[in-house]
Amino acid sequence: MTAPTTDHTRPTLGVVTGSLLIMANMIGVGVFTTTGYMVSALQSSPTILLAWLVGGCAAICGALSYAELGAAIPRNGGEYQLLSRIYHPLLGFLAGWIALVVGFAAPLAFYAHVFGDYVSQLVPISPLLAGIGLIVVFAMIHSVSVGQGVLVHSLATVLKLVLILLFVVVGFSRGDPARLAGEHGVSLSSTVFQSAFAVQLVYVSFSYSGWNAAAYLLGEFRDPQRDVARCVLWGTGVVTVLYIALNAAFLVSAPPEELAGRDDVARVAATHLLGTTGETLVTGLIAIGLMSTVSANLMTGPRVYEAMGTHHSRLSFLSIRRSGGGPFAAIALQSSLAIAMLLSAKFETLISFIGVTLSLSAATTVFGLFLLRIREPQLHRPYRVWGYPVTPLVFLMLEGWMITHTLVQRPVAAAWTAATLIVGVVLYLLCGEGHSRPVAMTGEPE
Repeated sequence: MTAPTTDHTRPTLGVVTGSLLIMANMIGVGVFTTTGYMVSALQSSPTILLAWLVGGCAAICGALSYAELGAAIPRNGGEYQLLSRIYHPLLGFLAGWIALVVGFAAPLAFYAHVFGDYVSQLVPISPLLAGIGLIVVFAMIHSVSVGQGVLVHSLATVLKLVLILLFVVVGFSRGDPARLAGEHGVSLSSTVFQSAFAVQLVYVSFSYSGWNAAAYLLGEFRDPQRDVARCVLWGTGVVTVLYIALNAAFLVSAPPEELAGRDDVARVAATHLLGTTGETLVTGLIAIGLMSTVSANLMTGPRVYEAMGTHHSRLSFLSIRRSGGGPFAAIALQSSLAIAMLLSAKFETLISFIGVTLSLSAATTVFGLFLLRIREPQLHRPYRVWGYPVTPLVFLMLEGWMITHTLVQRPVAAAWTAATLIVGVVLYLLCGEGHSRPVAMTGEPE
């Protein structure tokens, strides 16, 4: 989960630059790791590809809805400010708490887990030790140095695009297209309406995370009313096509039994398509991409906690900085939470926990769009969502379906989600009321 940065100069974004920024914010490493679990659960290539299409549609609907809210309430802070403004400061605080635990710390643990799996294929090292070491090294770097990660993040985005295109081209030229046909005895209709399909959308939604970038970029568009929807459709649409093509390439590259249950499907696919040398190259590139993702996570996440520390006096320690360095207390907190999750959580539980909790936050935010339309019809809205009310309703229905089935089918992840929310409420009662700066109840920027 990355927060786009802006420089608050005069608006400069158009359709092309805005679309590229949204794409850069969305393309992550999740798409290189989750397909194996989907193969195991769904056992049907057409159903897997349909899940990626449904996830892309949900991302587009959510991004368009967030764009209206971001335009009407143009403040920094994302859901933290939006939910405080629409509902109550408690929900805003919970959104910030979710960003801390689920938006950054849990994905950091996931990235470190996958990094350990990949790098252990290159050098003789424990995957767990490699993952923990990666977190510790970058936590130390960002505690003492600021501003070195933007170029790295941009290069990493290019690297991931190159990897996707490489797999697509080689996969369809050397793979077996017959593997895209439905498995014998498994029909599309028999799997789409099963709870397994809804649960697998959690993996898809995690890979699409970052679609809400438009809500943070409204002030940078020259003509938000005209350009935002186009950027969302182009940016999210292109990522959807790339993700579907990449997963199709994975599926044609190797027999399903070799992909099922693996979190290193990219390595397995590379072995079949490119041989041992290609496997080593792809494994190294993905490991480098994971390193840059961890760096970006530790660069952006602590800034959210730092902002919470400035609003809540009892969390003020999170805003402590050393001269020339980053918010080291916030970095230490995020890193510690991530390492704790890395030591205690299984991969599937971690992904389910991340997906369902972030979806709860996103669905609550999008529902607020309806409340604002009803309560404040005269509120200035530089951008209005295309297709209202169908667009936000489609998003809410898909998210609700996914959340409900995941909570039932993944009780451990559900317990983690409930515990996160309960702890957040307790923290709010301890350091929220009476110890925070009130959120202004207007649509004007602070």
